[in-house]
Amino acid sequence: MSPAPPAPAAPEPLCVVGIGADGWDGLPAASQEALRTAEVLIGGARQLALLPADVPGERVPWPSPLRPAVPGLLAAYAGRRVCVLASGDPMFYGIGRTLTEVLAEQEAGEVHGAVAPGGHEPPAARPRLRILPHPSAVSHACARLGWPVEDTEVVTLVGRPTDNLARALYDGHRLLVLSAGAGTPAEVAALLRARGFGPTRMRVLEQLGGERERMVRGTAADWDAPPADPLNVIALDCVREPGTPALATVPGLPDTAYEHDGQLTKRHVRAATLAALAPAPGELLWDIGGGSGSIAIEWLRAHRGCRAVSVERDPVRAERIGRNAGALGVPALRVVHGAAPAALAGLPAPDAVFIGGGLTAPGLLAACWEALPPGGRIVANTVTLESEALLTEWYRRHGGDLIRLAVSHAVPVGGFTGWRQAMPVTQWAAVKPVTGRP
Repeated sequence: MSPAPPAPAAPEPLCVVGIGADGWDGLPAASQEALRTAEVLIGGARQLALLPADVPGERVPWPSPLRPAVPGLLAAYAGRRVCVLASGDPMFYGIGRTLTEVLAEQEAGEVHGAVAPGGHEPPAARPRLRILPHPSAVSHACARLGWPVEDTEVVTLVGRPTDNLARALYDGHRLLVLSAGAGTPAEVAALLRARGFGPTRMRVLEQLGGERERMVRGTAADWDAPPADPLNVIALDCVREPGTPALATVPGLPDTAYEHDGQLTKRHVRAATLAALAPAPGELLWDIGGGSGSIAIEWLRAHRGCRAVSVERDPVRAERIGRNAGALGVPALRVVHGAAPAALAGLPAPDAVFIGGGLTAPGLLAACWEALPPGGRIVANTVTLESEALLTEWYRRHGGDLIRLAVSHAVPVGGFTGWRQAMPVTQWAAVKPVTGRP
């Protein structure tokens, strides 16, 4: 019997080393060794400048924009020992995630776990990334402040709109904000004042872990500090001004939280609608006939991993949806201006669909049902008899729940009080069957 052929050479793992403001001296021996033995060192100019002159590898600064350049750089230095420098923990809002995703995309067409001739595991199935983390800015900040890391919410503004912070503002809440640069503290203070959180205590922690570490204190209401060191984290003890509306973490925000022209799914119906839609992390909602965007916005507020597209044919309302999304802390809401079903072409497949307007448009319900994957949810609301008849037919064909929501409000009646009923809302909610189950 002939001996098995030698195992194919495994590709050299890409090494990612986290480094802090304390530089080379703050690195453990394993990280220093990885950097000293690397043939190519890739990183931001600030990280590369932290390395001693006698670290011999070729130094390559990241180009801008970074993400599109990653595949080309990896290809250019394939076969060489490459070390990438990152700030702090590379897997916490860092380059580690980008590299992981790029490598996964490159391997997407390969069959992992297959056995090559001779019984050897193919090189592509072996780990291609080695991560050597450093304490993150969050760990350093919590250590300085005495805040438990697990109880501290983190919001990053690196490459993201400042409006993202609005979703996390609650009275008594502690937040750490990862800054985009020297001007971020002033931008955060301005947003806090605009959202009714002027009394919030702010602490800007600069150069954490380094020789130039310092903390600047103040409140959002009187913040007038000069631009901070670009390497900073902002700690917030949130305080809401008296009279500022409290916005809950659950669906059913006050109607007054929205700018609208009357085209708004009202609070109590909205809460019932979101319960039927059942948002979950990572899922995508199509909100058709967005109006003021309230359903999509509260879907996004349910979890930061949720995604949503709001489709609205009226250009004024489409712009208003964008403003509402920013004001309520979910500026990532994608707004599509156009009439459904034509405007749905090219959108990524949804996990859930809400139809709040345009139900009688030819082919709309059929297009939404077809776009849903097995297990996807659809919810449609209407107040007209014509649309109600349509929903009744779809309920007959596909089952689900067909309900009527009636809300009454107490109002003055002369010197007494009586009930005034809003128009009842008919709601159809269904789950697309999962076929092929045993």
